[in-house]
Amino acid sequence: MYFEFVNKTKVCAGQNALSQLEYECQQYHMKHPLILTDHVLYQLKYVDILTKHLSLDYSLYTDIPVDSSIHTIEDIQDYYIKENCDGLIALGGGSVLDTAKGVYLMLSQECESIEDILGFEDLKLGKDVPFFAIPTTSGTGSEATCVAVVSHPEKQVKLEIISQHIQSHVAFLDPVLTQNLPLKTTASTGIDALTHAIEAYTCSQKNPISDAYAILAIQTISQNILKVIDNPKDENIRLNLALASYEAGCAFSNSMVGIVHAIGHALGAVCHVAHGDAMSMLLVPCMRYNLEVNKDLYGDLLLYLGQKELYSQTPKEQLGQKAIDYIASLLQTLHEKTNLPVSLESVESLPENINEVAEKALNDGALIVNNKYANKQDIINILEGHYGY
Repeated sequence: MYFEFVNKTKVCAGQNALSQLEYECQQYHMKHPLILTDHVLYQLKYVDILTKHLSLDYSLYTDIPVDSSIHTIEDIQDYYIKENCDGLIALGGGSVLDTAKGVYLMLSQECESIEDILGFEDLKLGKDVPFFAIPTTSGTGSEATCVAVVSHPEKQVKLEIISQHIQSHVAFLDPVLTQNLPLKTTASTGIDALTHAIEAYTCSQKNPISDAYAILAIQTISQNILKVIDNPKDENIRLNLALASYEAGCAFSNSMVGIVHAIGHALGAVCHVAHGDAMSMLLVPCMRYNLEVNKDLYGDLLLYLGQKELYSQTPKEQLGQKAIDYIASLLQTLHEKTNLPVSLESVESLPENINEVAEKALNDGALIVNNKYANKQDIINILEGHYGY
């Protein structure tokens, strides 16, 4: 066995973690950072939560869309240089953090177009640009990963930026930032993190260290995802989910994901389905598709999902199916409690675009590490409900 594992990010986690922000800025000689966020978080005063811990001058960019693109990244690079900034602080969900990673890589590599470095895994260490990540959801794990996904509007595809140098220097996991998340968003991002962990544990590039992170994430999410719906203001539960999202990010960043993400990226690019919602719709059908090759690994999941009694009472050959059934039941409960979409039938534009979605999924890098080979017809079968909705 040979594998590599990268995780350079310092984590400040817990109640009042943001109180360490100015100290960390000082450690990285940051005197005029550029704060990146989106319009919604700005209007909800999330920037105020952050800046009350900063006495530094700063510039602010709030025009990051939900489905951020290569053009946004290039616009921000120009603004950073114009404002004479000396560091990046990204405050937001996956779109904001992935955008910031693209900006960070452009600045450090001193390139003129993000397309010059898309997909490169062998970029050399570039110019030092301090980069802090502050997630406001508990799903993407982007603060921990070596990957960023952004859209190319003209080509209607999701593009991957891959580099071991793309990770943030410091990540802040403070439950105050997720306490007011809508319940549907809480559920969607939680299932996104669960999918990261499950695919990290069951893909062909899994390794002992990524397994440890993935297992811990699965355990933590299963113990807290329903609790948070009933107790959304509970700081301990919110912190647990933030930690699980980070752990799942560490796992899949070092092992990759699989067919759920391959199809999910395509569904987002073509039908504009939110990523977490796509994961909620695709996780169970794709696990059913993979069952014949992942039977034993899926059986392990039943233990990590906290179902010890069910595990002990189930014949070994049925454990994988029982794990899928349990996850389907969990998703249905979240649907009933939060209106989380769990069926591909809810994507009205899918039938007319199914061939395009399948083509893009087939060309997605995540499919390479899926343990079961999939062709275009296999993907269409999944999308048409052959493995259930």
